Amino acid sequence: MSFDLSFYKGKKVLVTGHTGFKGSWLCKILSNAGAEVTGYSLNPPTNPSLFEIAGIEKDIHSVIGDIRDLSALKAAFDEAQPEIVLHLAAQPIVRDSYKDPVYTYETNVMGTVNICECVRQSKTVKSFLNVTTDKVYLNKEWAWGYRENEELDGYDPYSNSKSCSELVTHSYINSFFNDLGIAVSTARAGNVIGGGDFANDRIIPDCIRAAIKKEDIVVRNPFSTRPYQHVLEPLYAYLIIAAMQYEDKKYAGYYNVGPDDIDCYQTGALVDVFVSKWGEGMKWINKYDGGPHEANFLKLDCSKLKATFGWKPHWNLDMAIEKVVEWSKCWVDGGDIRACMDKEIEEFMGAGE
Repeated sequence: MSFDLSFYKGKKVLVTGHTGFKGSWLCKILSNAGAEVTGYSLNPPTNPSLFEIAGIEKDIHSVIGDIRDLSALKAAFDEAQPEIVLHLAAQPIVRDSYKDPVYTYETNVMGTVNICECVRQSKTVKSFLNVTTDKVYLNKEWAWGYRENEELDGYDPYSNSKSCSELVTHSYINSFFNDLGIAVSTARAGNVIGGGDFANDRIIPDCIRAAIKKEDIVVRNPFSTRPYQHVLEPLYAYLIIAAMQYEDKKYAGYYNVGPDDIDCYQTGALVDVFVSKWGEGMKWINKYDGGPHEANFLKLDCSKLKATFGWKPHWNLDMAIEKVVEWSKCWVDGGDIRACMDKEIEEFMGAGE
């Protein structure tokens, strides 16, 4: 299915976590489509940040606030009067969740309670999407993909807090949203890569930092398998889900969003592709640092998303990494980042037709 983003023209959309990597790309797509976007988030989580480099602030109404602060969130909500709410605000790093579990739970669980509470009290919201993660499932390290009806029980504080976020959402659906006629879904997305991700402890940003410094890439866990996808893949899926359930509540539910099996790569193999695309004689070294427990094998079954909406990935991993390198070299060379993003969004949409 080729979904027409013009659905969003003139729609009032609230995005939490808009200053993050995914949030910045999402705001760009929405503003290009003519949506009236309000963002609510902390200041950008990294320096440099895509939000600042790409000047996202001039495309939207940006409110800097903490998702844990219900009164501030409610004030932004009341001003925005959104019809569609996309909840991306989170503490998203597994390793950070071991360092600060309390903050992780406050943000990922109470943050979800707060946004659900604002949706519940709103007179305008018709469609609400809570973005979680593929790590919400009880990971049995098996070789096939998890389906939406599998048990939720993340291992580490990050993954577990996102399982809790799902449960909070389910409770609000049963207790309130069904009676209010608000369509609500959760989307469980795999690992994303893309231009403008400057996070710590993520493999592609690590690769780019090493490339810029002309150093070898250090790979912590070369044999872990993850479902990698370009950041535009899940964002496009979120926009389809939010739009379709806005039009018809029957589409509300729980959806996995991930790549095809062929793009579930071991981290070492992913870095091999990056090195070949970047050139300049780059190489990587295996340096396992014995860090905290992280899943070794994780994969999603996305049959439901495909069957319901005719969705399919637009770009394979090879193309996704090519786009990351293209964006990163544009940035390193001082090129026009906004034009680069617009071009990638346009090419991505064209690839799905």
